[in-house]
Amino acid sequence: MDDDLRDRVRAEAEKHALFNALKHDSDADVGAIMGPLMGENPDFRPHGSEVPGIVGGVVSEVNGMDTAEKRERLGELAPEELEELDSEDEKDDQLLPDLPNVEEYDEIRMRVAPNPNGPWHIGHARMPAVIGTYKEMYDGSFLVRFDDTDPETKRPDLSAYDAILDDIDYLGFEPDEVIKASDRVETYYDHARELIDLGGAYTCSCGGEEFSDLKNSGEPCPHRDKDVETVHEEFDAMVDGDYSSGEMVLRVKTDIEHKNPALRDFVAFRMVDTPHPREEAEDYRAWPMLDFQSGIDDQLTGVSHIIRGIDLQDSAKRQQFVYDYFGWDYPEVLHWGHVQVDEYDIKMSTSTIKQLIEDGELNGWDDPRAPTIGSLRRRGILGSAIVDAMVGLGMSTSGVDLAMSTVYANNRDIVDDEANRYFLVRDGVEKAVVGGPEAGEPPLHPDHEDRGRRHIPVPGAVRVEPNDVPANGERVWLKGYGCVRHTRDAFEYTGDDISAVRDEGVDVIHWVPADDTVSVTMRTADGDVEGEAEPDFADADVDEVVQFERIGFTRVDEQGDDETVVYWTHK
Repeated sequence: MDDDLRDRVRAEAEKHALFNALKHDSDADVGAIMGPLMGENPDFRPHGSEVPGIVGGVVSEVNGMDTAEKRERLGELAPEELEELDSEDEKDDQLLPDLPNVEEYDEIRMRVAPNPNGPWHIGHARMPAVIGTYKEMYDGSFLVRFDDTDPETKRPDLSAYDAILDDIDYLGFEPDEVIKASDRVETYYDHARELIDLGGAYTCSCGGEEFSDLKNSGEPCPHRDKDVETVHEEFDAMVDGDYSSGEMVLRVKTDIEHKNPALRDFVAFRMVDTPHPREEAEDYRAWPMLDFQSGIDDQLTGVSHIIRGIDLQDSAKRQQFVYDYFGWDYPEVLHWGHVQVDEYDIKMSTSTIKQLIEDGELNGWDDPRAPTIGSLRRRGILGSAIVDAMVGLGMSTSGVDLAMSTVYANNRDIVDDEANRYFLVRDGVEKAVVGGPEAGEPPLHPDHEDRGRRHIPVPGAVRVEPNDVPANGERVWLKGYGCVRHTRDAFEYTGDDISAVRDEGVDVIHWVPADDTVSVTMRTADGDVEGEAEPDFADADVDEVVQFERIGFTRVDEQGDDETVVYWTHK
């Protein structure tokens, strides 16, 4: 092998070795790079006996570099390969699939379309979490559209509008626009009239069972061929409120013989006798059905991509008939399966939770037993922990299970470094302390000595949890204080040599002074837990998340002179 060829082998081997090491975040491997090297350079093959020796030397040099040096060197030799690596890394970190046909849109615009019939349960967090993440991925936008055109069956709750926007903010996202469908009824009327002119809609006074029989047999409704003037007159009468509920509807003309009966001449508008709870909309009686209203709004607000449940596949098919009449292009649609959340005994349903609150079985939407976003928020779960868990579910069309342990793990990673430590003793047993210092001084945080230490006085006695009391003659380590031996129903101080814990296996326990404590009520899903916290816990701020050592994280809800209330977060 001549020198020129040897130099080429070295140069090519170095590129392959650098790429291999960076791709796998480990040492380059001679065997792993020989195949690609020889495949891309056929003129190396006649020298197959010499090439491995050269490659081995190059690999040793590359493995002696740190990651920064490897990246810099690969950037000099083959910048396109470094770019490919970075692109792969970005792809690996991307939990959501790419949106389809993004190149066909000037802007990626998506919508969160809640029905404001109550505050959100945990499952509702999935939509803003995913759409907000897509907005960031594509530098796009999203709107919140309150689909509140059902004043009766899913009657809007006036407090829910702001509550839902607060939940979206808590999850870490800010909508680019907020609209209410009940403000846009005249727009839906205008498009209904235009659809009538296009021959795409007719008024129908058939009873529900009568039309169902016709539909299922593929027979046209006798009102289907009314002249346009009559349809306009009757629709205007609907708008004027001249009909009662069930007397008249406006139907979209589809295919009366369509293989799916659910798509045959579906209802676009119906009469509702119950006034809307919003003052601005209380006079309307002719209300659009969701498929009509939503389809019109998606077009008029520039929505490019829609995410909806797999059970709503017929919605796109119904709306496509309307879009075809108007000559519109339908947005891209992604479907996903239903999300189930473990840990809760209560059904994830707004109506179910509302009824439990009305019956007094839950103490509001933020009761720790409720599977609601408000409950998680009050417990001290950060919105980003929920978002990461929801995005991690991906976009499967099958049903998916969200383990609350995932949310807790995400939250723990975030709060652990910030949460100060304190002691809380439940059902405390008092033990006199013989000898020893006048106080214990454990750190506020074991990893941050700069935050200082707590001062826990020992006024001759301490309280510990019953299960932590050792047998007579045995020792325990009062954390931040020292080692004590249980003798004659008291704790006798034996010193602060930590080897008792490290070498002799003495248990470490938490404790509080026998008096001058903070009375604490800890709200949990299993009921209230009473306890006594160390004196310095009185300095914790409301909304602060702290860790009661050996018990878990909690959020401070109330700080009072007589009692403090905290909400259990997680272990």
